[in-house]
Amino acid sequence: MDSGRRRVSGILLHPTSLPGPFGIGDLGPAADRFVDFLRGAGQRLWQVLPLGPTGYGDSPYQCFSAFAGNPLLVSPQRLVEEGLLARGDLASLSGGASSQVDYAEVGRFKRPLLARAREVFERDASAAQRRDLEAFRQAQSSWLADYALFMAVKDAHDGKPWTRWEPGIAARESESLESWRQRLAPSVEAQTFAQYLFFRQWAALRERCHAAGVRLLGDVPIFVAHDSADVWAHRDLFRLDEDGSPACVAGVPPDYFSATGQRWGNPLYDWDRLAETGYGWWVERLRSALALVDEVRLDHFRGFEAYWEIPGEEETAVKGRWVKGPGAPFFEALRDALGELPIVAENLGVITPEVEELRERFGFPGMAILQFAFGSDGSAESFQPHNYVRNLVAYTGTHDNDTLAGWWLGGVGDSTREAEQVDEERELCRRYLGTDGREIHWAFIRALLASVADTAIVPMQDVLGLGNEARMNLPGRGSGNWRWRLLESDLTAEVRDRLLDLALLYGRAARETEDGE
Repeated sequence: MDSGRRRVSGILLHPTSLPGPFGIGDLGPAADRFVDFLRGAGQRLWQVLPLGPTGYGDSPYQCFSAFAGNPLLVSPQRLVEEGLLARGDLASLSGGASSQVDYAEVGRFKRPLLARAREVFERDASAAQRRDLEAFRQAQSSWLADYALFMAVKDAHDGKPWTRWEPGIAARESESLESWRQRLAPSVEAQTFAQYLFFRQWAALRERCHAAGVRLLGDVPIFVAHDSADVWAHRDLFRLDEDGSPACVAGVPPDYFSATGQRWGNPLYDWDRLAETGYGWWVERLRSALALVDEVRLDHFRGFEAYWEIPGEEETAVKGRWVKGPGAPFFEALRDALGELPIVAENLGVITPEVEELRERFGFPGMAILQFAFGSDGSAESFQPHNYVRNLVAYTGTHDNDTLAGWWLGGVGDSTREAEQVDEERELCRRYLGTDGREIHWAFIRALLASVADTAIVPMQDVLGLGNEARMNLPGRGSGNWRWRLLESDLTAEVRDRLLDLALLYGRAARETEDGE
């Protein structure tokens, strides 16, 4: 991870969880205020989840594209500032400063807003602005045209997955592709323009982060959604049946989170075919990600060494098998094309010596989750801070964990643990952290920041000590995830100063007058 070996700390908060008046966090003024909060709290990293347009279950790990941005993150207030909307266009918007995202409702009022902005652009844009749009189109040509057409055709088929479209366009027959491009030209252009807005606003936010001394840590899932422009446009790179359905799917075997494992449903790659291309699609994917963020968390890193293959017809992940992944040649190809790789390896789950050897060979820091440090299985000790190494990104928890307060006060409903095991975990936690359980989240944060790990990251929910109502994701639950939002009133001076004190105390921040930032 490119932190210059400095000790740093940061916050995990997805942009959809930012506060604001439009029912979902976005890239507008609230994002700027959060960056100011990070700077004031001595935090040098902002970690986000995948930024793509979400599909099934609103999950950022099931996106319609591995390259596109989520149009729902476009800030209406920024569009007003740019003259693409009038203030009156926002007056009747629903959503409000809610504490939960209703993705369907947000989409219903935000998509027409983006269409209105495009109308104004078409009417009023200067020659320089039109050249800027065309330059964007050219810079993103490796994926943008396919994505825009995919989304337009999907809308024309009432949102059905691409395997249920008219056969010609589902199979990407050349005549059908051209016919649909012409028929849906306005819709295709609308999708393109929405991406243009997202990328412009994200670039401005990234510049704001850098000015504040904050680096962005993004997230690249190993797999992509079956119902995505990526699979539709590159069927040869995935293991699909003749009708386009997955021959086998991704997941993990039974684990802490689920007694039947996790059947993610993503199609698996044809790694032999990808190797023949020099892993070109993956090179472009990582290049695109690093144009948006400074470093990436590579989700499910162990899948590059070996992955859990589940037959497509199986309903759970129990009946699967481990299959060797692309291994070192894959990362060598990425490094040859892109230079040194600012990657954090998500090495959680069933980790073998071969996985760790691959990670260490390329110098990628792994991850440690402090919430896992008190279990009775053999892996718990590796998550205890006295066993940490420097080249490590340590977390109180991730988006898949319950919040610390929810974990501390809750039961066994989210895992395979028995009640007796939960009691034993709590007792060990009290002894290890020297706490009576009051303000358990601050006891965790202190232990994490005091550790030798170069990088420490805390989900915003844990900073605030929120309960399981603020949990971001419960693995295996198909709906109701990814909805939590921060309230503007949560970003208090007291919380900011307490974070700053710990960051200073444990050498993860320096006062601005001392470090020149």
